[in-house]
This record gives sequence, C-alpha cells and structure tokens, in this order.
Amino acid sequence: MTQVVQFLAALLAAFGLVSLWWLAVGALLLPGVCPARMVVDAKGDGGGLEQTVKALLWLRRTGLWWGEVVIEDRGLDGDGAALARTLAERSGVRFSGDDPDRV
Repeated sequence: MTQVVQFLAALLAAFGLVSLWWLAVGALLLPGVCPARMVVDAKGDGGGLEQTVKALLWLRRTGLWWGEVVIEDRGLDGDGAALARTLAERSGVRFSGDDPDRV
C-alpha cells in the first residue's frame, strides 16, 4: 500500500513541476504589453457584432491581447445601434456612434 501512495505522490510532484515549467515558458512566450485598438465595423442590424465583441473581450480576459475595442458605426440601423450601445454599456467597449470625436 505504501508503494501506491509513494507512486501517487511522485506522480503529483511530477505533474506540479511540469505545470510550473509550462507557466514559466508561457510567460516568456506571451507578447509584451503592446496595446492596440481593435475597430469593429458595424453595418445594418449588427449581425455578428455581439459574437465579434465577445471574442475580442475573451482574448483580453485571457491576456493574449491588450487593448481597446471600438465599435465603428458604418451605417447601423436602429436595432444595430441599440445593440452596439448595449454592448458598450455592459462590456466597457467604446461605441463611436455616440462619440462626437469619432475614432
């Protein structure tokens, strides 16, 4: 029985070392802080806008990308503009349709 416990302890220790190594190498390979602005052109009813914004926010949450997400109004109708405003309020995304300076 003690051999099984020793084997499991050695297996957990090896897994821990591999995990630490993986985190160290990952930290070295991730790009440095280089913020960029991602501009999403939105037209019509904003089809696919929510999925695009959520994907970009996912990249930002995971640390794979740092930057600002801007929704650029390229002819949104009433429903599309409402969707863009909702995304901007909920997610911290900037909507250029409300911005007098525009992007």
